[in-house]
Amino acid sequence: MFIFKQQKNKDFTQVTYLNTMLKENISIIGFPMDLGAGRRGVDMGPSALRIAGLQQKLEKLGYKVNDTGDLKIEIMERQKIKNPHLKYLTEILKTSKVWADKISTVLQKGEFPLCIGGDHSMAIGTISGIASFCKKNKMIPGVIWIDAHADMNTDKTTPSGNIHGMPLAASLGMGNKKLVNFYGYTPKLLPENCALIAIRSIDDAEKEIIKKLKLPVYTMQDIDKLGAHKIIEMVLDQFRKKVDHIHISFDVDSVDPNVAPGVGTPVPGGLSFREAHLLMESVAECSCMSSLEVAEVNPILDDKNKSANLTVDLIASGFGQRIL
Repeated sequence: MFIFKQQKNKDFTQVTYLNTMLKENISIIGFPMDLGAGRRGVDMGPSALRIAGLQQKLEKLGYKVNDTGDLKIEIMERQKIKNPHLKYLTEILKTSKVWADKISTVLQKGEFPLCIGGDHSMAIGTISGIASFCKKNKMIPGVIWIDAHADMNTDKTTPSGNIHGMPLAASLGMGNKKLVNFYGYTPKLLPENCALIAIRSIDDAEKEIIKKLKLPVYTMQDIDKLGAHKIIEMVLDQFRKKVDHIHISFDVDSVDPNVAPGVGTPVPGGLSFREAHLLMESVAECSCMSSLEVAEVNPILDDKNKSANLTVDLIASGFGQRIL
């Protein structure tokens, strides 16, 4: 298990990998769901990442990797929308329960959960499993949310009814009771233990929720002004003082569509190729990542698996891959 350790040297520009990193076991878990999204295709994301050589790339870096396969999820065509403000809620909750159990079990075994999606509703189960594990072990979880969107809608504010726009709000205790109380308790996270990075598409109602919770948000405007390195360095420096488990939730639509065209909900003006890699390289340098999920790769909209190849390289950067 990757445990975030206090270090006397606060300079994150130095490579400070723990000696134990290359001995870690990584469990790849697939979440092939598009029920939470408004566009079909992200259910094929896990397959696209495997085709792009995810396991082989991590093994080349020295890790022991076990691909546990995908969860079984009922397809959209075999279901009905019961509530237009919470589309496919029953199946999402049912699958998220299995998903959360699996994440918690992987962590309890001392392995690293590498969660590949699938739409970002996967985070409901991912964060629940992590929070449950942390609660049992008297640890404080923190989440770095790298995304074009805040995903802070509720059933009362959603313009679409798509649950992939709600997971962070639900994890923070905001929204429909079935989502908020999922896995038996709420909240799973505290606002001060979250950081949203690369945000550039926020609904008006989400803005009010964000202000109410005083949620730390770093928009693309902040990245333009301060630089990606300064922001991630600042976030990691703050997190190491107050949390024990850092989860990275990486939505590939955080990257600009010119670089990653095959994503569920593309938004112009995102992270550049190097900015995205720098974020993940900085995470690796502080040896602080305890779990990782990547979401919203959509092969239907992609160009010769370009986005999946990029995503695999970003994951590898998070595990220590370097130019030299």
